[in-house]
Amino acid sequence: MEDMIIAMRPGTPDSEICRIRHILEEKGLRVDTSMGQHMTVLGVLGDTSGLNPKDFEGNPWVEKAARVQEPYKRASRLFHPDDTVVDVGGVKVGGKKLAVIAGPCSVETRDQMKELAEDVKDAGASMMRGGAFKPRTSPYSFQGLHEEGLHMLEEAGHGAGLPVVTEIMSADKIEEFEKSADLIQVGARNMQNFELLKELGKIRKPILLKRGLSATIEEWLLAAEYIMAGGNPNVILCERGIRTFETYTRNTLDLSAVPAVKKLSHLPVIVDPSHAAGLWWMVAPLAKAAVAVGADGLIIEVHQDPDHALCNGAQSLKPKKFARLMEELKPIAAAAGREC
Repeated sequence: MEDMIIAMRPGTPDSEICRIRHILEEKGLRVDTSMGQHMTVLGVLGDTSGLNPKDFEGNPWVEKAARVQEPYKRASRLFHPDDTVVDVGGVKVGGKKLAVIAGPCSVETRDQMKELAEDVKDAGASMMRGGAFKPRTSPYSFQGLHEEGLHMLEEAGHGAGLPVVTEIMSADKIEEFEKSADLIQVGARNMQNFELLKELGKIRKPILLKRGLSATIEEWLLAAEYIMAGGNPNVILCERGIRTFETYTRNTLDLSAVPAVKKLSHLPVIVDPSHAAGLWWMVAPLAKAAVAVGADGLIIEVHQDPDHALCNGAQSLKPKKFARLMEELKPIAAAAGREC
């Protein structure tokens, strides 16, 4: 079963768009309307086998009608030609200005979070991250402070005027996360937790969807489709490295995924150089490379005392190194037509 798109010419009257929608809906098809800067695109979902695209192209207001081969629809650039910009607590992700998320891997203490919130804000970060619920490979590793940590993150980030980002692990926590977090992160291990994705599709809170450990780009976009098909269009993608045969780094950062996704999808894409390398000294060069290839933002781990961090200290920058990186990113961002 193939879906279709119908691209309307600039200046098409609303009455004509409504007329075509009505014809399609009478055939039992679902129609999603995407209002772009230059044109309006009707995404036709359902069994379109009885439709001939050429019949629609005979309409003088129709620029193009075509079937969609990709298994993802709402995440496809064909359905939504213009770049999507997601608003996270007043911070635009996908616009001209890079969105930089910074903070510790795990929330540890109230004083730690308050100090870091001020440090990363002064350095130019636009959001604060911190893990309260930690999915760890070993059951004996630190699992996070849970609800207490969530409240510490909210208190510190919002106290400094920063939206907060944190990872959710199960659907039964959605209501609490909606209240405390501005951007809900779905980690790599949960990228294909389809029941969680479906539930997140029922809310309107922005979702940061990390790429799975060994996920293809198509699988990643289909995971986004689960959220969007449920009714939540506010999805941000995050490339965080994939598992390969290489063991020197924690993962292998797939920078080619950034321009690839930009071509295939309208969703904003950010990069996590901290988890990609697992080594603090690689974070800066990988962050610079990510900005150069067109990433819409970065998520970087920062900690005052990485040697004694409860989680992932080896990949965390100290506040001064993070501040230096933010300065070094400015000319690279400018060369890529962005602001930092």
